[in-house]
Amino acid sequence: MGIRLRDHSVSLVSTLRATERDALAALISLQRNDGHFCAELEGDSILQSEYLLMKWGLGREREPLADGRAGDDVLGKITAHLRSQQRSDGSWGQYPNSPPDLSASVKAYFALKLGGDDASAPHMLRGAECIRSMGGAEHCNSFSNFYLAALGQIPWSAVPTIPPEIVWLPRWCFFHLSKVSAWSRVMILPLSIVSVLRPTRTLDASQGIDELFLDQGERGRLYQRADGSRIWRTVFGIVDGALKLIERCGGSPMRERAIADAFSWMMRRASQDQPAPTSGLGAIFPSMVYIQIVMKALGIERDDSRVVRAESDLDAFFIEENGMIRIQPCFSPVWDTGIALYAMNDCGLDAHTACAARAASWLVRKECVFRGDWADNCEPNTPAGGWCFEYENSWYPDTDDTAMVAMALLRTGGAAAKAAAVRGIDWILAMQNDDGGWAAFDRTRDRPILECVPFADHNAMQDPSCPDITGRVLECLSWHGMRVGHPAIDRAILYIKSKQEAEGCFFGRWGVNYIYGTWQSVIGPIRCGVSRDEPWIMQAGEWIRSIQQEGGAFGESAASYVDPTLKGKGPPTASQTAWAAMILQEVFGAHDAGLERALGWLARTQLTSADAADKSRNPDGDPAGSWCETEFTGTGFPRVFYLRYHLYRLYFPLMAIGRFMQARTVVSSVEHDGASQNGAADSYARISPVVG
Repeated sequence: MGIRLRDHSVSLVSTLRATERDALAALISLQRNDGHFCAELEGDSILQSEYLLMKWGLGREREPLADGRAGDDVLGKITAHLRSQQRSDGSWGQYPNSPPDLSASVKAYFALKLGGDDASAPHMLRGAECIRSMGGAEHCNSFSNFYLAALGQIPWSAVPTIPPEIVWLPRWCFFHLSKVSAWSRVMILPLSIVSVLRPTRTLDASQGIDELFLDQGERGRLYQRADGSRIWRTVFGIVDGALKLIERCGGSPMRERAIADAFSWMMRRASQDQPAPTSGLGAIFPSMVYIQIVMKALGIERDDSRVVRAESDLDAFFIEENGMIRIQPCFSPVWDTGIALYAMNDCGLDAHTACAARAASWLVRKECVFRGDWADNCEPNTPAGGWCFEYENSWYPDTDDTAMVAMALLRTGGAAAKAAAVRGIDWILAMQNDDGGWAAFDRTRDRPILECVPFADHNAMQDPSCPDITGRVLECLSWHGMRVGHPAIDRAILYIKSKQEAEGCFFGRWGVNYIYGTWQSVIGPIRCGVSRDEPWIMQAGEWIRSIQQEGGAFGESAASYVDPTLKGKGPPTASQTAWAAMILQEVFGAHDAGLERALGWLARTQLTSADAADKSRNPDGDPAGSWCETEFTGTGFPRVFYLRYHLYRLYFPLMAIGRFMQARTVVSSVEHDGASQNGAADSYARISPVVG
């Protein structure tokens, strides 16, 4: 039995050597000429429907785009993709096989109807019936209601009132902008102007969606979710009513100045110019839509350079394929490049290999050297030094990207890369929250009351500490020599331990879900010196073992955010199998049987050349050496918006296999043929045919 197990182990190492080589070749083939990576970032149908509704709200559905393309043609292609996203039951949803989503379905149906789809067509009848079965359009979320009100389908009384005077709130105020999440503040300020100016386009009755409402009385009332604190929702409902009364009386006497100051706040953060280059307000889809609506409401002409720039920034998210256009929520180049480089590091690549050196050089150039909104909550002299997620978003670097980039740059090496990594570490340490954890964009604390305001139904009004980011930060700090005993490390570990679920897993704020959260939460502490034998670490490892599927893979649906009984359950995916494999190796070692089964599954499901040419096997057209993964394993807003990162299925499996091979190459070489026991040399030998 011992000989048979050893032979199996040697065979697996040999198989994975080829798997690693092919995956690395596939990854390098996707690297851009300047060294960076940026794959598609896929969201759900609301990206198409909201873009179309925006164009109708602006009255520009027939006008050419900023780049001169015919509006009819472009919007027709977006409509075609939106139509293709409808499910057989008539609904639209948040991810493949998700439950129907009411707000997404209402917006999609409305956009199709405006685009010319006949309400009596079978797909429209199915859509309308599905919407009515979910309670009717009167129960859409608040962000959807802004579109419905702007197009005359509901009165503005059904939309939350956000007075633009909030831009003047003093810093000590509980509702100061610095106390809400970065993504919320770049949405709230534009919507505050929209909610008081109330730009409304009157449509022909035949274009409306009366058929989607069940209760005409509810159609004009502010809808609030039933979850959360009933008391605080009642309080905020009363406040909203009072604000609406003030609006009916003409608003505050300083309204014009408040609007001007709110608009100025927005435009400073939408600048593409030095010293704070930014590709659109917040560099994310929602706020980049809202700012166009604001500029039209303020009477700014379309040929104004600010409008042209706003349109161009948003339209850059288009991907045209097969006669249809789909829209991304933003770009992910820093994220993709940081992780890709870190995966290369796990395969033994550093500054001596051209592909790694070019990626590192690109990342160094993307360092944020501007004191953005994050500085409001830090010590006055805190220097800049982080990285953002997108190509240009200087106002909003984040700790997650900074941690990934800082450890990849340090491992890659080179004077400029190491110096930038150190600056990133200094910035990260300044961003640690009082509870010991790290949030994404700000140094902050948990304020659950904020989740009860009427416009908080995107389920992420704030940005508190979370265990997955905190764990990644610890992994980063470990590469910079920080260990248990350092105050920042000790506080972070205590925070992570406090967030462990009863089963032993951890919630994943930024990835689906408990597999992702557990992967991030345990590896960092172990790398910082926490013993693998500690009960809470072992419990996390045993939970991962308990959810491994029969074939060796792992998978979890985003449905686990809604139904906790689904923790760790779902279709197998390459990215989630890789996350779980890295946990197994970190906790139980490189000879763990479950780890070998997981990596064996990855080896068996890797795309071959024949697979890559087969559209049914490879619907996304990935290169041979990658994996097929159609599930959404990224998270934008839990329960609300999910993401499919098109490189997750490649660089995370490569990372897991690289770590295994680094740990096993020396032993397997000695057992197999007495080859070199120099780990670094053998590592390079594995990948030298790929990188030259």
